[in-house]
Amino acid sequence: MQFGIIGSGSWATALAKITTDNGNSINWWIRNEETILLMQKRRHNPHYLSAAYFDPSQLYLSNNISEVVSKSDALIIAVPSAFVTDALSTLDIDALKGKKIISAIKGILPGTNELLNQFLAKQFDFPIDQYFTVLGPCHAEEVAAEKLSYLTFSGIDEAAAYDIARFFQTEYLNTVVNHDVIGVQYAAVLKNIYALGAGIAHGLDYGDNFLSVYIANCANEMIVFLKRLLPEPGANNPEINYTASAYLGDLLVTCYSLYSRNRTFGNMIGKGYSVKAAQLELSMIAEGYNASKCIVQTNEKVGAEIPIVQTIYQILWEHLPAVEGFKKIEGYLY
Repeated sequence: MQFGIIGSGSWATALAKITTDNGNSINWWIRNEETILLMQKRRHNPHYLSAAYFDPSQLYLSNNISEVVSKSDALIIAVPSAFVTDALSTLDIDALKGKKIISAIKGILPGTNELLNQFLAKQFDFPIDQYFTVLGPCHAEEVAAEKLSYLTFSGIDEAAAYDIARFFQTEYLNTVVNHDVIGVQYAAVLKNIYALGAGIAHGLDYGDNFLSVYIANCANEMIVFLKRLLPEPGANNPEINYTASAYLGDLLVTCYSLYSRNRTFGNMIGKGYSVKAAQLELSMIAEGYNASKCIVQTNEKVGAEIPIVQTIYQILWEHLPAVEGFKKIEGYLY
């Protein structure tokens, strides 16, 4: 199977490392021509995970996305959710026909509040049975350092998901497979919002005792939302283990880890930064910011009780002071 990667940030670079470390060659779309030239010369991404070096014989680098897509059997899409529409805008409507898509996006498309599979279905008539996700508690920096991590590959066709997952198995990366391709995506969106809130709490000088209670309640709220959103378990829809790494594990690491950009962003908000100032200081995308608005709007149809998300949204988008917001959140926790 010939893989293509769309994106050149830290997570795209980590996935490129995993894939090539397993002996695969990749086609890699990188928008900036100067970055391509530097990578060809220095054998690493000069902007992200610069400690991860690549064998040039395993890389085909191009800023022509149509070329990368045409050369690949399976495409890993690893750009921030806010940039998906722009990144894929030049592709012909039939460009993805016969391909497999693997989403590495932990976000929701702002404006339309769509998951990537919904956007692809609308724009490219792309079938969900050829759509997979790669998610879970796996910080790019730890992948670069080859610290043992676990990734979950989800797809309606679990056999096909297993087939894809084997290309990513390395000495430092174990793979898990499940069928919950929709639920894992929403869990990844929600955990970024909760991690942003964890950062706000830290910035407001709440301690570990409070944070543990906060995260436990976030996990419960996530399950409430997912159960309201997804169909009831049945013969063709096995019950989902929400304590698994793609759900609870990813929530924990994103809320606690110093590598978490959402936690870092939230910490700045808690310390009194404006949203704009925090965005400029971070200089990377914190998916939880846009996600909070998208989930609140999505929940108008879902109808789940998600007061923690709604309060974080009010802090970020409606200028509710963080101190007041977390006083409200205190009253929701048990």
